[in-house]
Amino acid sequence: MRSLKWYKSLSLAKERNLEGFFLVEGQRAVGQILQRFPDAVNEILVSNTFAERSLETFKSPRVLTDTQFGSISTSRTPQGIIAVVKIPPDYSSIDVPAVPGTKILLLEHIQDPGNVGTLVRTAAALDYDGVILSDQCADLFSPKTVQATAGALLSLWSRRTSKYTDLIRSLISNGYTMCAAEVNGNSHVDFSKLSRHIIALGNEGAGLSKEILSLAQIRFRIPFNSSNVESLNVAVSGAIAMFAGANNTGW
Repeated sequence: MRSLKWYKSLSLAKERNLEGFFLVEGQRAVGQILQRFPDAVNEILVSNTFAERSLETFKSPRVLTDTQFGSISTSRTPQGIIAVVKIPPDYSSIDVPAVPGTKILLLEHIQDPGNVGTLVRTAAALDYDGVILSDQCADLFSPKTVQATAGALLSLWSRRTSKYTDLIRSLISNGYTMCAAEVNGNSHVDFSKLSRHIIALGNEGAGLSKEILSLAQIRFRIPFNSSNVESLNVAVSGAIAMFAGANNTGW
């Protein structure tokens, strides 16, 4: 039987990478993972209080005391259920899948876990196929990022690597159009003719690197009233761009 210390250690990237598991917390997120990706779930943990009041049944959950559960949970208000889930084995691969799909999201050096999680959740909602993260992005499987994805993080393939520019070059050479967010980009864009494409978003403060911008066929910015706000959050900008890309529209 695994120790409580083992579960708690999965809040650290080093231990997640070593063990190959991450934690999904909360009834809705765990339910979504169980429904769509049951084979990825290794174990279910529930608190004693959750086990007593829940009408749902889970396959052989491990029941912990409320105190034990609280020592593992990273939530301020634990809901009483955690799933131990396998990290996809190709998460750190330097190759894209054989069939990468038509819509891909690139996140370069986005450091806030909430932004990364929200962008991945939005990508899943808009039927994007995959997400490529630079090695300086917030880890997709950290507790805060997982929480922000609301259980959607396994809905698309993911890669997190320092070789992300090689992945992008490979995709572009195979006919993908890269659309990059840039503060001085075009404020009027037309995505109506896009088929296979990549939406590229950069660091919250610095934006995309010169190397990535040099590869972009389209550079865009989201027009807004700058007298009211200084800038748009990267997750908001990304949602607008992905919606336009997914629906072959523009602004």
